[in-house]
Amino acid sequence: MVKAIVGANWGDEGKGKITDMMAKEADVVVRFQGGANAGHTIVNHYGKFALHTLPSGVFYTHTTNVIGNGVALNIPVLFKELQTMIEQGVPKPNLLISDRAQIVMPYHMDFDVYEEERLAGKSFGSTKSGIAPFYSDKYGKIGFQVSELYDENALSEKIERVILQKNILLEHLYKREKLDKERLFETMMEYKRMVDPYVCDTSLYLWNALKEGKEILLEGQLGSLKDTDHGIYPMVTSSSTLAAYGAVGAGIPPYEMKEIITVCKAYSSAVGAGAFVSEIFGQEAEELRKRGGDGGEYGATTGRPRRMGWFDMVASKYGCRIQGATHVAFTVLDVLGYLEEIPVCIGYDINGKVTTEFPTTTILKKAKPVLKTLPGWRCDIRGIRKYEDLPENCRKYIEFIEEGIGFPITMISNGPGREDIIYK
Repeated sequence: MVKAIVGANWGDEGKGKITDMMAKEADVVVRFQGGANAGHTIVNHYGKFALHTLPSGVFYTHTTNVIGNGVALNIPVLFKELQTMIEQGVPKPNLLISDRAQIVMPYHMDFDVYEEERLAGKSFGSTKSGIAPFYSDKYGKIGFQVSELYDENALSEKIERVILQKNILLEHLYKREKLDKERLFETMMEYKRMVDPYVCDTSLYLWNALKEGKEILLEGQLGSLKDTDHGIYPMVTSSSTLAAYGAVGAGIPPYEMKEIITVCKAYSSAVGAGAFVSEIFGQEAEELRKRGGDGGEYGATTGRPRRMGWFDMVASKYGCRIQGATHVAFTVLDVLGYLEEIPVCIGYDINGKVTTEFPTTTILKKAKPVLKTLPGWRCDIRGIRKYEDLPENCRKYIEFIEEGIGFPITMISNGPGREDIIYK
């Protein structure tokens, strides 16, 4: 059986914690898209970790962790992450890397930086992890699959072909130093030495695991609104962030996916540029940012202060629908305990007309939030384990959100630890 854990919004919804928690019951955890441009923050008995490429099942010795073919594989980042984890006392995890995964090349990160600089005020707010240049090359068919590391002659010829194109851009558009074929080939050979113990046909591995009745967890990165097709284009990531892509990015049959746990935050946050209708500013935003998450709302990858906002019913309803949510996990609810009143964005006012359906980006830019204020519960709810023990106003807030998004909230996270969870 396959379950997917994905985000309903802009990312940073708390998926890492939910995956870490559910990985306890899983045999296999799979990353199926994206790269090291986002992170999952996990707090457990080993300490606090920000995972960027490693699947969130790495803290369990019984779990096999798979980096699927859909991932943008930054090999040095992956191995630095692995080394850091082991140094913090975590047992070396069971790890498999798809032979069809493509490699984030050193020049992808350079091109990301150069292009953001060139665009200046019109940049995309990239994390500069090389993701857009990587996916551009992948679909332009000039990317490098892990499997290509094993044919040195063909690899050498391809590097020569590819850098011819890259060097024209470097010289004439960006006015930067050109790439050296020999140096790049040596880097690729070093990458091969690093990944070699872990490389296999992960799609076949997963097929066999399914035949054996094993439980597989697909772990998504970012959220619905950052999806290339269905998000706030062009201020999106360069891969599909939807559960449906899990079948492609992991190489499994789509009919095996039985549960899609879509993670929603009790308020909104976003990193990077783009439309954000319920956004708040100034002291109000700073207070929520300071109290949010575990140690504040700052990007797990970039450390950038996240943009803050109230819960967006319109975006979340859409985000859950486009993911095909079977369950909703509602996270960081404990953070809102300081508020007398809690605003919720229940609609968008677009040119004087109120809608509860999420529009395309050009229309979204004109949207103003329609807010409804709910009473707060004014107390700390950490440590509560039963739904009925939550304060009445807290339950009313959850039930108001549940009714508004139209999908069942079955898990409520009220703290950073893996045990801080209420089942509803």
